[in-house]
Amino acid sequence: MTNRTPADRHRTLCLLGALFGLSVTLGACTDTTREVVATASVPEDYRLRHPIAIQEADRSVVIFVGHARGGLSASQRADVIGLARVWVNEGTGAIVADVPVDTPNARAADSAFREIRALLAAGGVPARGITLRHYHPDDPRTLATIRLSYPKIEAVAGPCGLWPEDLGLSVNDRGYYQNKPYYNFGCAYQHNMAAMVDNPSDLVQPRPETPAYTMRRSEGFDKYRKGTTTATDYPESEKAKLSDTGK
Repeated sequence: MTNRTPADRHRTLCLLGALFGLSVTLGACTDTTREVVATASVPEDYRLRHPIAIQEADRSVVIFVGHARGGLSASQRADVIGLARVWVNEGTGAIVADVPVDTPNARAADSAFREIRALLAAGGVPARGITLRHYHPDDPRTLATIRLSYPKIEAVAGPCGLWPEDLGLSVNDRGYYQNKPYYNFGCAYQHNMAAMVDNPSDLVQPRPETPAYTMRRSEGFDKYRKGTTTATDYPESEKAKLSDTGK
């Protein structure tokens, strides 16, 4: 076995360093290729790229209570009554009332909660549908509030504002050359549509038909059998017309 000179060992180290650098470069190229493939696999239809999902989220109302006032104001009573009304239609769980303790307004908050419970009961919320939960505020300088929350079904879409590729001319941007919509296209529309829908189930299935108005239908059939017109007369409609004066 021949002895290796320092020059041979130096050439060997240089060769190993070159091979290591080449492997790192090839690995970086491989990762870039994977990212391009993942981006290219995104659907072109914005409804598939940013689908509207149905999930359960919380709806909440915050009641501010001062330390010297135990009752609710007129606007706060309206908020509580409105919460009870919508809970009957869309609530999927009990209303949780977070009431502060060991705060300057703790006594006033407890008095306000009793009035809140009475208003919720009058609005159709059963006693078992209200859950009391005490909490200690994290910041003693912040006014402690009463928070009423309950779970509901809502439609969501997004998040928006994701830009995995450049909008302008770029070597890596294949969509620019192929005249494809950019990734964030249609996200704001889907997000707004999900926020405006009244009943999220309408996005999944149609509503059932409501019962027919029997009295109105019988009156129309009776006029049809007699041979008279079935149109409805609106005496007040003439008052809504514009005047012909000056024509």
